[in-house]
Amino acid sequence: MRRLNILTWHVHGNYLYYLCRVPHTIYLPVKPGRPEGYGGRLPGLPWGPNVIDVPADKVADLDLDVIVFQSRKNYFEDQYEILSAAQRRLPRIFIEHDPPRDNPTDTRHPVDDPDVLLVHVTPFNALMWDAGATPVRVIEHGVEVPAEAEHTGELERGIVVVNGLAARGRRLGADVFERVREYVPLDLAGIGSEALGGLGEVPHAELPKLMARYRFFFNPIRYTSLGLAVCEAMAVGLPVIGLATTEMVTVVENGVSGYVETRFDRLIAHMQRLLAYPDEAARLGAGARKTAERRFSIERFVRDWNDAFEEVVRSRTHRTDEKAARRLRAHA
Repeated sequence: MRRLNILTWHVHGNYLYYLCRVPHTIYLPVKPGRPEGYGGRLPGLPWGPNVIDVPADKVADLDLDVIVFQSRKNYFEDQYEILSAAQRRLPRIFIEHDPPRDNPTDTRHPVDDPDVLLVHVTPFNALMWDAGATPVRVIEHGVEVPAEAEHTGELERGIVVVNGLAARGRRLGADVFERVREYVPLDLAGIGSEALGGLGEVPHAELPKLMARYRFFFNPIRYTSLGLAVCEAMAVGLPVIGLATTEMVTVVENGVSGYVETRFDRLIAHMQRLLAYPDEAARLGAGARKTAERRFSIERFVRDWNDAFEEVVRSRTHRTDEKAARRLRAHA
């Protein structure tokens, strides 16, 4: 397909970095002080030359092909502030990064528009949201880790990677983390992790090599979308221990790539066994890496996004042609 000009906002930095691997030009609006959504090419990620910062007050002058929303604020507020009326009629995609919060089964998605493509990042999210008349597509995560970041497991500890865990409470599993680390040595990485005695934020480029030294990866999250850190840990070759909830149950296969459970005693027992038997951790880690290569390859991710872009551009062209044909028939 032809190269597209796409506008999106900086919402989830690591996801945005992978999204920008598509062979298109990505424009990121920026504002002075770089407030929420307007951070642009923030430092810490190796942005490609196809990613271009543009002042928010200049966005209306851009020749764009597709608008990609990544938050409710983008959709309900930002577009009316920075896009022209013509740009708001362009092909549009809304990326939903999370499952419904208020009610897991009966929540109507706030974007209820047959002219917008709703992209979910996991099949679980798509299952739980009521999308109404909005068309839906699932594009699972794609990740890439340095070739030299291979699991060694030399540290007899587990690694947990969650941003803001202390502040985000039970949903993200702060209590689960605290309870498990009473029995198992765990290190916590991520923004604000110092509040729980953690390592602090680790730059994206350094995280895979750091994780590779640990015996296993533990995901304490009860209810949210599948974290990119889980996918990256599997790509490195870490066995994953986590809660048997949300998309995790389809990603981690017990005895093959790690273990998912809902009982604390079993979670702890699995971790203690991997600490005692590094060969078992290596075997499960190899299984995790195979799963990541099959399911979360960056090549598949880029193909899926190209298909989505082609779909919305083609659909908009088709609708425009239909309207033109109706006008011609009305004046015949």
